[in-house]
Amino acid sequence: MNANTSRQSAAEWEEGAQLFDRTTRDLPPGRHQFHKERMMAQIHEAQQAEQTGVREKTVAPAETPRFRLPRPAIALPALAAALAGVVVAGVVTSGGGTGVEDGGVATGPALTTTVGAATTKGVPQLLDRIALAAAEVDHPTVKPGQYIYIESKTATTFVKTVDDKSTLASHTLHRRQVWESPDGTKGWLIDPAVNDSPEGETLSLPDEQGNTPRAYLNSPSYDYLTKLTTNPDALLAKIYKETKGAGNSPDQQAFTTIGDLLGETYPPAKLYSALFKAAAKIPGVVLVDDAVDAVGRHGVAVARLDETSGQREEWIFDKKTHVFLGERSVQVNKNSGEDALIKPGTVTFTSAIMNRAIVDGMKEAPSQTG
Repeated sequence: MNANTSRQSAAEWEEGAQLFDRTTRDLPPGRHQFHKERMMAQIHEAQQAEQTGVREKTVAPAETPRFRLPRPAIALPALAAALAGVVVAGVVTSGGGTGVEDGGVATGPALTTTVGAATTKGVPQLLDRIALAAAEVDHPTVKPGQYIYIESKTATTFVKTVDDKSTLASHTLHRRQVWESPDGTKGWLIDPAVNDSPEGETLSLPDEQGNTPRAYLNSPSYDYLTKLTTNPDALLAKIYKETKGAGNSPDQQAFTTIGDLLGETYPPAKLYSALFKAAAKIPGVVLVDDAVDAVGRHGVAVARLDETSGQREEWIFDKKTHVFLGERSVQVNKNSGEDALIKPGTVTFTSAIMNRAIVDGMKEAPSQTG
């Protein structure tokens, strides 16, 4: 694929986005996420090539994503078409039985919740308290040879098609473990929704094609994060600039980008605090007084409604300590057409951070560090 693939008309981009949405709707969440991460990396490389005037640069697939990246609302048409064949193989096509297994995680009923009331009152004050709490957290420097370890519990609701009949289903709540070196070139992932093997899979670079993608805002390494500005205004300006054209709106994409940096990354304390101060400047941010993470912990949520998808992204914090607990996406508004299955109250994604630590070896859990 050449970099000038990104030089297409708005109509072609829209066609590609629609194709991506149609072909990925039935893909099990783990694999859905995996292929979208691959696509996001390719789009980023193509856009970078376009900006630097390189017209014939070959962009190789990013085979091993490091993080759960933002949900892109647009896709290069050529990439969407290429993924179409891959996606078909991911459709759940069980003829019956008491359970369906895909990606090593059994499926169950759709995840649901009561849609909490949202208000703009008190948002700046809450984010200010969260920023202060984040600044006080002890964040030891990650040394070369060490790894950032993040353990979470996750679950996702998705559309499952059986014998041409589509219904909502969810993957069983399961453990996800990620290890990454400070420079982002070495890593490991254990997630049964992504890989059938209990041993997991490597995230180390270079990939199978010999490529080592550079770290960037939506796929950062720890070393990359240490170089980001901690000035909230400058940080937010950078986020808007580097995510221009992605997502359903600039404001929503900025909010989503910050949310992704709260999950499977390890921002230095000053940057961690700056992220919350930057979020306070995004229009449309609201407070939800009661939200529940993937393991049932209640907290207060900082949230924003995506007007296009009707989903509200919620960052959940402990009400007393203001520690980040996890996040979830909740369908708030009614959908039409094929998406009407995803009714208000459906939890399309939920996660809970269980452990975030620095360890001395790949696949080493904190309890083993002594």
